[in-house]
This record gives sequence, C-alpha cells and structure tokens, in this order.
Amino acid sequence: MKEHAVPGMAVGLTVDGKHYFFNYGVASKESGRPVTETTLFEVGSVSKLFTGLVGAYGAVTGEVSLTASASSYMPALKGSSFDGITLLQLGTYTAGGLPLQFPREVRDGASMVSYYRNWKPAYAAGAQRVYSNPSIGLFGHLAAAGIGRPFEDILEDTIFPGLGLTNTYVRVPDARMDDYAFGYTKDGKPIRVNLGVLGAEAYGVRTGSADLLTFLDANVDMPKDERLRQAIAGTHTGYVRIGAMTQGLGWETYDYPVPLDVLLAGNSPEISGKPNAAAWIDPPAPPRRDALLNKTGATNGFGAYVAVIPAERLGIVLLANRAYPIPARIRAAHAILSAVAGGATR
Repeated sequence: MKEHAVPGMAVGLTVDGKHYFFNYGVASKESGRPVTETTLFEVGSVSKLFTGLVGAYGAVTGEVSLTASASSYMPALKGSSFDGITLLQLGTYTAGGLPLQFPREVRDGASMVSYYRNWKPAYAAGAQRVYSNPSIGLFGHLAAAGIGRPFEDILEDTIFPGLGLTNTYVRVPDARMDDYAFGYTKDGKPIRVNLGVLGAEAYGVRTGSADLLTFLDANVDMPKDERLRQAIAGTHTGYVRIGAMTQGLGWETYDYPVPLDVLLAGNSPEISGKPNAAAWIDPPAPPRRDALLNKTGATNGFGAYVAVIPAERLGIVLLANRAYPIPARIRAAHAILSAVAGGATR
C-alpha cells in the first residue's frame, strides 16, 4: 500500500469454507471512513466472471445457445460480420480482434449498433484471442436478450441472490452509498466509474470482500440450485488455451500448482494487450478441481484480484481503491496462497 499509495484495501481469504478478513486504510480519504468487509469497491473486469455466468445460466435454461451466431440474438446485426461469429467466440475474446475499448464515438445504443455493423475482423473468427470489453460486453448483452430480461436485472434479481450475495450491485442503491468507496487516480483525486456502453457487462459490478468470498465458495462447493450449479460448472469449462492459461467464460485457469512466473506471465500485457493464437480445446475441457482460477480487474480508481483453488478449498480476494500494478497483486496473492496452502502453489 505504501509503495503504490493505496488508500485502502480489503483482503479476504476463504479456507475450507471459513472466512478471514484483513482490512487496511480508508474507503475515503476525505471522510476517513475505514475499510471493512462490506465496503463496496469497483471490481472492474472481475465483473466478467458474472457476465460469463449469465451466459452459462442462459445455456443451462435453454434460452441461449453458445454456438449460435451473435446476429441471431440481435436482428440489427444481420448481414454483418456477426453472422459468422458465435456467442462463445465473443465470450472467449476470439471474435476476430475487437479492441480493448469502444472508440469515443460509441456513446449510446444506436452508435453501438452502428459500430458493430461496420466493424471488420482482423482475424478469422476463433483464430486469435484479443482481450476486449466490446467482445464480452456484447456476449453479456446478447445472452440477456436470449433470456429476455435486462442484463442488470438478471444479475441483481437472479444471479446475485441465488448465490447468497447480499452486498453486490451493478446499480448501487441510495441506502448503500455511504459504504461505496472512492477510488483514487494517479494524482490522488477521488473518482468513481461512469458506466459507458455495455459497461455493466464488462466492468460494472461493485461489491465487498465478504460477498466475493461467498462467490468463491460457490465455485468450490457449488450452490444447491441446480441451474446455478450447472452454470458455474459452465464457467469453469475450458475452451481455448493461450500458453499455460485456459480461457473459460470469465475465469482464466492454470494447472495447479502454478509457479509464480507462470501466473505473472498469464496476467501480463503480452496476454491481455496483444493478439495470441487461440488453441481450441475439442471437446471443451471439463471443470477441474486441481486448477487455479483467477481474474484481475480495474477501473480508473480501483484495482482488484480474485483467485480460487477448488482442490485446496482455498480462495483470495484483494480489493483496493487505487489501480495499482497487476504484478503487485499477483505477487501478493501468490505469496499468501502459498503460505496458507503450505507452499503447494510454489
């Protein structure tokens, strides 16, 4: 925290179903309110874990086909490149080179549709993994269209309560605003995210360490609700290998135990910021307990990291109100997991 000028952090561990919380610093430098396990942090791209779950849930209920063309769920895209791109390719960032962010001119639904209609792939569908908010954002949007409800409603009315998450939101209610932390920019100014087009799907979740540990537990023992159980298993399914990392729906998975250098490489700009050849797994790899699943996330003022090792019944949450470097998150989490697991992750 000192090295990266992080005002506040919530660290959580789940160990064999028992939760441990370590809270540091403040949620707001202005008010001095301390961080707790219920402080709401922006988790950025950790939100993609829930977006993947929406798509997997729709597949379980039969309302969504991951192998269907994207345009089949959005008639406005008929006759575009999305006739030949599947929902699964959108969800695994292999649609053909969609960018990390929308260009500035995409400001509303109409300009979004226009952008997608005119977009031309740089690569054949399925050939390259290019990490992209417009890719998984559209995946979530189309999955919600198949289910027939707004994306935010599916999360807040079905997914979150079904998992026992009582302090997780896309739309933070007025009654919870006092516990919503402020993020801080590089020059120390307070900031909170403004959700742009498909922002809810790509980076819009706000939650605390207690709820995220409950979510990690659901990825270890699986919920009692059969549809959610199958949906979580769907997010653990491996579709594409990129080096040592296997891409699922949201989760990025590694063979366990995983050395620190492998985990750092899989979360590096070489993977998140550049095209990488996509090696499809056929048939898809079933969920494995002997794996480490992880995801990083950030907004302009927040940095997050989550990881879970089902076989060890072990998971970690790191939430901070500053977007400090990803390698620092990986190193800290790996050191803690290694210590708790008796060195097995080394």
